[in-house]
Amino acid sequence: MYAIIESCGKQYKVAEGDIVFFEKLDAEEGKKVTFDKVVLVSDGEKIEIGNPYVKGFKVEGKVVAHGKAKKIIVFKYKAKKNYKRKQGHRQPYTKVEITSIKKPAAKKSADKEEATDAKVEA
Repeated sequence: MYAIIESCGKQYKVAEGDIVFFEKLDAEEGKKVTFDKVVLVSDGEKIEIGNPYVKGFKVEGKVVAHGKAKKIIVFKYKAKKNYKRKQGHRQPYTKVEITSIKKPAAKKSADKEEATDAKVEA
């Protein structure tokens, strides 16, 4: 089973047990995080697509670590104008291990209605 979730302005394909690098999240290491914005869910044979999100589905994960990505160099240059600028950047990230993809709970009121219908027929 896998899901496509939306977080930090991007979409990520996740499955249970995956380790995903998100942009910096406000959560401490070891804490649980929940992603409600589930765009698509697939269990191998059935695919559910949201409009814009699939109702009831949630993806849960555990924050493993925070860190910074590899340094990139931003170099600006204009020919013949004596203009050069060099700047480095390290993007902060949060490393999250996906623990579960939760299905919506069955509605209790629908179950009660079915039970009362069964009693009336009997």
